[in-house]
Amino acid sequence: MEFLLAFLPLPPADLAIALLAVGAAYVIFGLAGFGTALVAAPVLAHLVPVAVIVPLLALLDGAAAATSVARDGAAADRAELRRIVPAMALGSLVGAALLLLGRPDALLLALGLFAMGYGLYALSGRRPAARWPASAAWPFGAVGGVFSALFGSGGFLYAIYLAGRLDTPARIRVTQSTLIGLATLTRVVIFLLAGVYAQGPVLALAVLLAPAMLAGNALGRRLALGLPRERFLRIMGAVVLCAGCALVWRYVRL
Repeated sequence: MEFLLAFLPLPPADLAIALLAVGAAYVIFGLAGFGTALVAAPVLAHLVPVAVIVPLLALLDGAAAATSVARDGAAADRAELRRIVPAMALGSLVGAALLLLGRPDALLLALGLFAMGYGLYALSGRRPAARWPASAAWPFGAVGGVFSALFGSGGFLYAIYLAGRLDTPARIRVTQSTLIGLATLTRVVIFLLAGVYAQGPVLALAVLLAPAMLAGNALGRRLALGLPRERFLRIMGAVVLCAGCALVWRYVRL
């Protein structure tokens, strides 16, 4: 037994905590199609180096998104994907350039306050009289891409856009999962080329946490099935509000 424990990337007690955190995070992902970093990252930061968390969650997010798309991909709205993906890609390039020029942390506060405001609005139960126009894909996609590249925290902007365009929770969730998968694929390729995944502990931890990811994602999807649209949007609003609070707290801690 001691021989086997020596190969674990974390002590058993820490690994158990990580499994619980990842399982809970992917229940949120299964429900809303985003939000894993809200739950998993703060817990994992106490257990592993911060430099490990982003590539680790990129692997798990990519796998979770691929699982969702493989199961429910037919429900994804391809027209919305064609609108928002180019904007997301352009925004990611701009975000990467800003990151190289110097991290604009003031933008983190602005994003957090916006998320909090939208989350409170969504939880109020008030709804706009009209849907977002298709042209809104560009500002939401581009700004989401910028903040995804800068801080890894732009996914909720895609969710806000899709919630204002699509009619059913299942369609919103799987389209959002597809977007997250595409965005994550870019980060995974970058980490792969940089040799991050050549480090044994990252891959070993990803493999050990994969069952919790799969179980949480499946549970979240099951909970989402049959949810009325209004309740789904309130859940999404709560997740966005938590995202905003986390971003503001992160800014304060800088």
